[in-house]
Amino acid sequence: MAVPYDLSKLVIFAVSPLGTALVLGVLGLVMRGFTRERGAQRACTALVALALGWLWLWSTPAVSDWLRQRVEAPYPGLRSEALPRADAIVVLGGAMSPPTSIDPYPDLSDAADRVWFAARVFEAGKAPFVLASGGNSPGFVPEAESIRMLLADLGVPADRVLLESRSRTTRENAEFSAPLLRQHKVRTILLVTSALHMRRATLEFERIGMKVIPAATDYGHPEPPGVERWLPKADALDVSGKAMKEVVGAWAVQLRGAGTPVRAAEGPSH
Repeated sequence: MAVPYDLSKLVIFAVSPLGTALVLGVLGLVMRGFTRERGAQRACTALVALALGWLWLWSTPAVSDWLRQRVEAPYPGLRSEALPRADAIVVLGGAMSPPTSIDPYPDLSDAADRVWFAARVFEAGKAPFVLASGGNSPGFVPEAESIRMLLADLGVPADRVLLESRSRTTRENAEFSAPLLRQHKVRTILLVTSALHMRRATLEFERIGMKVIPAATDYGHPEPPGVERWLPKADALDVSGKAMKEVVGAWAVQLRGAGTPVRAAEGPSH
């Protein structure tokens, strides 16, 4: 059963280092307010200290770099020319924010490397077309549309780009892309996404019956050696949260049965 979108976001927050620290810290403070027994108060104080220590640990570049590198390590970077051929290139959203009334163009994030690399892979002749997968919140331009705009700027012809514009999660990326891929008789895809995201994305596309060739990009860059690697930084906490999300998300896909193709990938499209 699919987890509702808003609930999934709450779960993701709860398992993030920031979410876990807040839950532990608030729990410790609330429990301390309801007990007068000295031993229990000390335990509550220790719980608050644990929350602060947990937050500090995952806020340090040394620890966040370690976790990110462990998640990215199975997917070393390859030049587009070194990749094998496939039936299609699939590039996943999460790379930009939609145009607004203030800015008529998409706002590119660090993950926009995904779109640039997809264009490079297409230019290298590795597949006949690109499928851009990504929706948005209601009322906003689907990200797939923005991806097509950027791909065109990078030289990919519009008639070589297919759009899947409803998905808002990695699971939906795969399941909503399945009919389009099936319609074009696609069996093998070059999956373009961030190295940090590749494990979970690969599992989801394998579930719809695709043979996946990882085409990873958007690698992290470790903090230079020095004492600053052990000083808390907001950016490091953000990286830790994203990496933790991918680890837990991959486990969740495997628990659902990653190797079993879902029904959406079966049979002809009508």
